Amino acid sequence: MDIEKVIEQISRRDGLSQTLGMEFISTPEPDTCMARMKVDERNRQAFGFLSGGATLALAENLAGIASLALCPGKIAVGINVTGSHVKAVLEGDTVTARARLLHKGTTLHQWHIELTNGEGELISTVAVTNYIMKGSEESKK
Repeated sequence: MDIEKVIEQISRRDGLSQTLGMEFISTPEPDTCMARMKVDERNRQAFGFLSGGATLALAENLAGIASLALCPGKIAVGINVTGSHVKAVLEGDTVTARARLLHKGTTLHQWHIELTNGEGELISTVAVTNYIMKGSEESKK
């Protein structure tokens, strides 16, 4: 999935992704995209592990960018995010998130995101549901 145009469009307005150090990546598959995030002082908790909240934020932001890429001119907002963490990640490691589209409806997208550590071990699974709304230009029609 090519997400480069979306990244370019939101890069000037996106605070959380930049604050936490997220990097979004296109893939050749039309229903999949990826992101990476180095675990550092921006996204770790007090004991030096990746924060569970930062993990969920990475997954939700990735799913949002993917939905925007699938629906140019529209707005995608997360309405449900649920995750399970199965392994801790220490500061200094990098996590990779891979989002796969499970359902693409007119108003709802369902995403499954698997996050792995630098060794490719599963650390979390996250489900994200996005609500697709009219964009600002579309709402003027």
